[in-house]
Amino acid sequence: ITCRDWSSDVCSSDLAIFYEVHIKSFCDSNADGIGDLRGLIGKMGYLQDLGINCLWLLPFYKSPLKDDGYDVADYREILPEYGTLDDFRELVEDAHKRDIKVMIDMVFNHTSDQHRWFQEARKSKDSPFRDYYIWNDTNQKYQDARIIFLDTERSNWTWDPVAKAYYFHRFFSHQPDLNYDNPQVRQEIWEIMRYWLDVGIDGFRC
Repeated sequence: ITCRDWSSDVCSSDLAIFYEVHIKSFCDSNADGIGDLRGLIGKMGYLQDLGINCLWLLPFYKSPLKDDGYDVADYREILPEYGTLDDFRELVEDAHKRDIKVMIDMVFNHTSDQHRWFQEARKSKDSPFRDYYIWNDTNQKYQDARIIFLDTERSNWTWDPVAKAYYFHRFFSHQPDLNYDNPQVRQEIWEIMRYWLDVGIDGFRC
């Protein structure tokens, strides 16, 4: 809930009522067992009737889906099972006609190990993508960083046999952390954000 001035008589008009949607489990338009963008578009009238004014979409990007889409393989591509970029543009346009903002989850801590950046980074120390991630010759660095998923991960470092080095990950081993000390990584992220803003979305949940 946001409000510029809690004491204002117009405070109620500034309330944001969010509706969180996991596309794959919301509405299936083609009977393939997977919710999709066209199904969501078909329910926009229903959502409007609920009185929401902001739609919050969980990750819908191309992904191997080892972490329900939070393992992003391409930030600019939509998972084909969910639909197309044209479908997404139509969704945003329909939402805006109904005075509903669209906010999207953006996973900036890490990528999937299937992302092109990581695949290129593995190939050579001289790869321009090598420094997009955090590498080390041993798994002893950053020992004060707790292991989040103790049931599946023994370390925040995983050995990569192609790179012949360890890479760092705070989440699962298939989600290598991005290296924000690299200005090129920061530039990539700004460009991704600009891309989706140009598509028409209103904000990000990071």
